[in-house]
Amino acid sequence: MMIALARRLGQNYAFVATAVVFLSLLVAAGLRATPGVLIVPLEHAFGWSRDVISLSAAIGIFLYGLAGPFAAALMQRVGIRTVLVAALALMAASSAASAFMTSPLHLVLTWGVFTGIGTGCVAVVLGAAVVNRWFVERRGLMMGLLTASAATGTLVFLPLLAALAQHDGWRTVVVVVAAACAILIPLALWLLPEHPADVGLRPYGAPADAPVARASTPSGSLLHSTFGTLARASRDRNFWFLFCTFFICGFTTNGLVGTHFIAMCSDRGLGEVQAAGLLAAMGAFDLVGTTLSGWLTDRYDARKLLFAYYGLRGISLVFLPFSDFSFYSLGVFTVFYGLDWIATVPPTLRLANDAFGERDAPVVFGWIVAGHQLGAACAAFFAGAMRTIQGDYFYAFIIAGATGVVAALLALQVRARRGGSAGLVPI
Repeated sequence: MMIALARRLGQNYAFVATAVVFLSLLVAAGLRATPGVLIVPLEHAFGWSRDVISLSAAIGIFLYGLAGPFAAALMQRVGIRTVLVAALALMAASSAASAFMTSPLHLVLTWGVFTGIGTGCVAVVLGAAVVNRWFVERRGLMMGLLTASAATGTLVFLPLLAALAQHDGWRTVVVVVAAACAILIPLALWLLPEHPADVGLRPYGAPADAPVARASTPSGSLLHSTFGTLARASRDRNFWFLFCTFFICGFTTNGLVGTHFIAMCSDRGLGEVQAAGLLAAMGAFDLVGTTLSGWLTDRYDARKLLFAYYGLRGISLVFLPFSDFSFYSLGVFTVFYGLDWIATVPPTLRLANDAFGERDAPVVFGWIVAGHQLGAACAAFFAGAMRTIQGDYFYAFIIAGATGVVAALLALQVRARRGGSAGLVPI
């Protein structure tokens, strides 16, 4: 089936491979957003405190970020399709197993450890590997589409999952997520070759006289290279400025709002479905904001853009707990916060490239992204603990807003090294 379709489509088969990965990234994003839907139902079903439930989400987010560099190394060794299929199977099995959980330990293992590792393998590193392998032309466009799948996953899944949780219970939610992951396994096996050469093709846009051959497996230890780059980067203060700003980026986005927004709205009398719809709307505005941010990054100082993004995000987070949670106030928050959700990514890539050069910047950025997920994990647990101690999320959002202002100031401290190149880091 794969070879016959590839012969019929020729180089356009690259778009089929990309579609499989897009769907996988979309489902992984939906799975990663599911703990935000489960907080209130699990609290009611088992009587577990919100900080305990938040701990599982925090562990999952942290492992999601930490797994990325290692997943990339594994793809070089055993292949993209093998890693993707194994990750989808792990995600499906752990989600399905959570339907039978009876203790917080089961929650931590299923929605913390196993889904964290699984989704970490189906993340930006997967998209980058497929785009680099299948495309010579249109790499930027394809990478943009795959990156946007995270927002699209939120857009597609959250309203549906929230409605299922409200009408059919939390167990239906985890079964649906598990089924979505399982359905993609045969698609990956049937439609995603390891290399274009496996189906007799060249990458999309490659010259007609380019050899139809697999790229050789890199020699040496990729893990040693990865940690060696980290060691070199850690001696440069620019790394720590970027690491800290992206830590705060994670702290103020998927860790806080992505995990606790629905629960916070529930505390204020708003239904889960309506709150999930607002998160989905944020995902739609995020698509616009991130695309616009990339256009602006090519034309303006990336440090000043980050200053504006983090500053506006901080103000919006401080505004939310003081609002009356009316349609108007939540609409204002949704628009401003949604446009800013991952708008920080293109300027951060640009600054990493300017500071560390073409050779080291992609690996350095991988570690900066790990900082993003570490910040998200801290916020997921911190906000849940604050809710348990204080009885609401007021101070959690005020503190997060203050960190946004700190990140805005830190971004202005980044300096490009002499000879640093302009433009976004190639992934």
